[in-house]
Amino acid sequence: MKEIFISKNKDIAQIVLVENGNLIEKYEENEKIKRLEGKIYLGKVQNVLQGMQAAFVDIGEEKNTFIHLKDILPKIDIVKEKVQEEEKNIKKLVKVGDKILIQVKRDATNMKGAKVSTHISLTGRYFVLMPEVEIKTISQKIEDQNEKTRLTEIVNEIVPKNFGVIVRTSAEGKSKEELKKDLDKLINEWEDIKKIKDDKNSKAPMCIYEGQSFIEKFLIDLVDKDINKIVVNNKKYYDEVNKILKKLEEDINIELKENENILKIYDIEEQIEKIKQRKIWLKCGGFITIDKTEALTAIDVNSGKFIGNKDLEQTVFKVNSEASIEIAKQLRLRDIGGIIIIDYIDMTDEEHKKQIIKVLEENLKQDRSKTQIIGFSKLNLLEMTRKHMKGGE
Repeated sequence: MKEIFISKNKDIAQIVLVENGNLIEKYEENEKIKRLEGKIYLGKVQNVLQGMQAAFVDIGEEKNTFIHLKDILPKIDIVKEKVQEEEKNIKKLVKVGDKILIQVKRDATNMKGAKVSTHISLTGRYFVLMPEVEIKTISQKIEDQNEKTRLTEIVNEIVPKNFGVIVRTSAEGKSKEELKKDLDKLINEWEDIKKIKDDKNSKAPMCIYEGQSFIEKFLIDLVDKDINKIVVNNKKYYDEVNKILKKLEEDINIELKENENILKIYDIEEQIEKIKQRKIWLKCGGFITIDKTEALTAIDVNSGKFIGNKDLEQTVFKVNSEASIEIAKQLRLRDIGGIIIIDYIDMTDEEHKKQIIKVLEENLKQDRSKTQIIGFSKLNLLEMTRKHMKGGE
């Protein structure tokens, strides 16, 4: 049984996904921190730095945003890698005072302004719409080849010229009518954005598109995961959930337990505390440690109390296998994104390394986020990447 819990405590809002009483995913947002990611602005170029091939753009917030050349060039040129030499000079593409339509791709930090791009994307239930691009792709998490073929045929039929799409995992098994309804909604949203952008009277900087709220984004992502119940402890969120479900035409049981500590009542609070710990013990007696830095996340695998009853290589393989299962689980639970380096216990058997990668890949299939395993480096460190779920699928 899958349940969603939405809890508000002071300024912190948390949304958690629980399956059979076990915490699967957890996300939180501080209402005092303004989130810009996903919003679309008509910005005004403030400064162009040719040496950095970048520019700073005013969107009306406290800090100017940052845009790189690759986020200004047409996406199709980047994909085909046929950018002409003269186009690589950013000053030929934008100048100070220009109005520019941009979307926030990464929120600001204490040290840096938000990162933005002219590559706009609008996320719906079944599609991510990319205007002015004709790239069409199917989610890699849809593995059935017949289903991929069916979706490709539908996409080729319903997606208009000058639009690209990413078909989301939730589109699997949906009818052409359901898919077209979602696509039409996104295209209408884009047309409204474009009207404001093309209006000569539109003044920059201004926010054109607010994007999805914290609650809406994750409900849209999760409603197709056979959710049995949603429990909320805040009336405002309860009303918002009802409104979103009505729009999605979904009938899911919702309970309001106003001002109650629902995470404690349903034995979730203790599980949340555990995922804050650096060290995680494995059933075999080994353990992993997780350390985050600004540049990457380092995960170290240790044999701990496990000594095994066979040869050393088998003992090492056992710990590394169990660690891989736990690592996949923790990446999802903690929503760890960016570069991830895993320091497994050294294996001399190349076949064991391949099997470890396979174990990790199999367990990462449960993760809704995009992951990529690069492989073992010359230093025997496994390199991989994962996209934050707040960035979408």
